[in-house]
Amino acid sequence: QVQLVESGGGLVQPGGSLELSCAASGFAFRTTVMGWSRRTRRKECEWVATMTRAGGATNYTESVKGRFTISRDDDNGLVYLDMTNLKPEATGDYFCFLLTGDRPPEYPAAWGRGTHITVSS
Repeated sequence: QVQLVESGGGLVQPGGSLELSCAASGFAFRTTVMGWSRRTRRKECEWVATMTRAGGATNYTESVKGRFTISRDDDNGLVYLDMTNLKPEATGDYFCFLLTGDRPPEYPAAWGRGTHITVSS
């Protein structure tokens, strides 16, 4: 049974940083493309970042390039999203997801329940 459990959300001031974590289990994690998406006031669903494997290729949506970093720990089934220079419009729910086959990041195969971040002073 696939399980994706996000954590690390909270309140952060504009310009601040936050790291989200996702604990994954129930599937072949090492060979699965993992990613993060978010739901904000501006966008109902927006993929943020993907990563093929530990040390593998990464991809980011344009608005977060240079500020967000995705990483993963394949030994322990963990995915991280390190967010810096956060802006108020980043406020929302963040979801860890997995991709299968040739699915693009807009259509994940599974996702977690999400963790909420609020960027506000």
